[in-house]
Amino acid sequence: MVEEIERAKTGIYGLDDMIEGGFPRGRTILVSGGAGTGKTIFAMQYLYRGVAEYDEPGVFVTLDERPQMIRQDMARFGFDLEKYEKKGDIVIVDASAAKIGYPSEEKYSMPQLGIDVDRLLLRVMQIADQIKAKRIVIDSISGLGIHIDQATEIRKAVLKTNYMLLKSNITAILTSEIPEQSLGAGPMEFSKYGVEEYVADGVLVLHYMGIGSESNRNMFVRKMRGTKHVEDILPMEISKKGIVVRRPEESMKL
Repeated sequence: MVEEIERAKTGIYGLDDMIEGGFPRGRTILVSGGAGTGKTIFAMQYLYRGVAEYDEPGVFVTLDERPQMIRQDMARFGFDLEKYEKKGDIVIVDASAAKIGYPSEEKYSMPQLGIDVDRLLLRVMQIADQIKAKRIVIDSISGLGIHIDQATEIRKAVLKTNYMLLKSNITAILTSEIPEQSLGAGPMEFSKYGVEEYVADGVLVLHYMGIGSESNRNMFVRKMRGTKHVEDILPMEISKKGIVVRRPEESMKL
């Protein structure tokens, strides 16, 4: 008898129905997209609703934005991060300042010596163990390569990150910046370094095309191991309550 795969609900409105109930638990999911496609919102919604609705503590590692800006931006969707930070259910690790050699005023941060992948992973795993985290986000994996010159070393860092996350049995999201691309217009890139999509268990690609007052957001599931998923391009909206995903035939009106 085949053992049923345990699922972690994504917290993304509408998505679970299209991937057999959620992400395979204990796996790593890559969320890729160009600038402004909603990667950080997606990742934080996964973490926030994981705590608020499913009682699953989480760690959010930011390599790009300052934590205070993230708190302000997420408050627009009703995500009261500080409420759960005070309870110890959410930890935001500031690695953005260390990336450029600046000190951080955050409680959880990295030394201002630049980003060392081994030190970062050790710190994150220690914190995850302390709060009994079920979810981890690294936003974004692209930031790991800022102090690494050789492509082979960057790929090694990505592989090491994925290995450590899988070993922890925590369901993780990695975000990755990619060039803006037209879906169906030729070969596509799915990650910054060309290795993440192969080691990740799932790959979601976010896309945004804005023309004047009109805009079109969508998502597609490139892969999801152990999961029968919808293969259509899915309409996506960033609403007042966060990201909402619909089937192509459904209206995006809330």
